[in-house]
Amino acid sequence: MATLEQKLQELLEDSVKDLGCELWGIECQRSGRYLTVRLYIDKEGGVSIDDCADVSRQVSAILDVEDPIADKYNLEVSSPGLDRALFTLAQYQRYVGEDIAVHLRIPVMDRRKWQGKLEKIENDMLTLNVDGQEQVLVFGNIQKANVIPKF
Repeated sequence: MATLEQKLQELLEDSVKDLGCELWGIECQRSGRYLTVRLYIDKEGGVSIDDCADVSRQVSAILDVEDPIADKYNLEVSSPGLDRALFTLAQYQRYVGEDIAVHLRIPVMDRRKWQGKLEKIENDMLTLNVDGQEQVLVFGNIQKANVIPKF
């Protein structure tokens, strides 16, 4: 069964693309009585406030018509930022050679949090170089991952 994020991704991806942006990812978080639906968009050269406003208007119209969310919700549209979250294997592939932080659903070697250089991806296995040691993690066990920005 598809998650709400997956359903929204399928529903909205083409419309966001038509506006010249990539739908980077979607997060849904409950906050009190409301659900916060956060869309991250990206495009070559960076995302402007106007891009966020255009996507927000388009997505709001689609959500009003399709009504895929049963709860009351707040819609947020933003850039993924420098410490962007990674949602798909294709996105991880873009950041091979970069430092990332990973939070696992199920601990590996008694740890849920890992940080290191993303060395390679084979099938659904990610190899991180953590303090000179290779650590292989399963993509399906990753709850959240972010790129660690370099300044």
